[in-house]
Amino acid sequence: MNYTIHQLQVFLKVVEMESVTKASEELFMTQPAVSIQLKKFQEQFSIPLTEVIGRKLYITDFGREVAVIAQRVLDEVEQIRFKTKEYEGVLRGRLKIASASTGKYVAPFFLTGFLDQHSGIDLKLDVTNKARVLESLQNNEVDFALVSIVPEGGQFNEEKLLDNKLYLIGNASDNMTPDSPLIYREKGSATRTEMESYFGMNPQLSRKKIELTSNEAVKQAVLAGIGYSILPLIGIMHELKNGDLKVIEVEGLPLETQWRLIWLKDKKLSPVAKAYLQYIRADKDEILKEHFEWYMNFSGTH
Repeated sequence: MNYTIHQLQVFLKVVEMESVTKASEELFMTQPAVSIQLKKFQEQFSIPLTEVIGRKLYITDFGREVAVIAQRVLDEVEQIRFKTKEYEGVLRGRLKIASASTGKYVAPFFLTGFLDQHSGIDLKLDVTNKARVLESLQNNEVDFALVSIVPEGGQFNEEKLLDNKLYLIGNASDNMTPDSPLIYREKGSATRTEMESYFGMNPQLSRKKIELTSNEAVKQAVLAGIGYSILPLIGIMHELKNGDLKVIEVEGLPLETQWRLIWLKDKKLSPVAKAYLQYIRADKDEILKEHFEWYMNFSGTH
């Protein structure tokens, strides 16, 4: 076999996108160029890697197994590159973090300074649902997870970053009534868990339920006047400041959890992961003061 690193990269992108056209766009290559590289890679195997049915490209079972191995090969190639830079005295490597969806309002501010200090570090930040975040952490696919609730079991170390405050929120022009519907996140969401716990203890506030699959979708529904929801303050600061949303003051709110980085206790952190943890511990107070002062001082009466 005589395939190239470039062919592996092209093949993996085709597998990821399940489309030559989309892969070419992602790789900034022409579609014919991607097709040529895919054809040359296929020539190394007697078993099909892909098949086209009704003009749609499918990855065969064999192709998916080859893709797993190809990813390992590329990861090892990256390690060679990073190791070379280490010997040159430059911190190099990849930092991999999985974040719960609302963490997108938190994570960037705890990453920018570190990435500015170490331009040779590649970042992979996967913002997804809570279940997938924990799965990727437990499968050792990432260095850290950013979550607001630490799972039970005690198998994680943690570094606390920021309080997570959850308020009952409504459209600024609407008045809440006993018949107003409540908008929930999907099951498995940390916000959903906190919301169910609160309304379970306050059944007089329980109303018709609407379920949406992201905090952004919930926020837009509240803005449209569809209903009310308990939302993390971190994701609605601008709408509150602009007067588009308002806090509904009720007993027992806000609910509070904490955003924190967690990692497996048994995990041997890479030099990059260790450096990032050191950065967080040294600069956390300054980051909070610079980027989250309004948030930390919010009382619900603004």
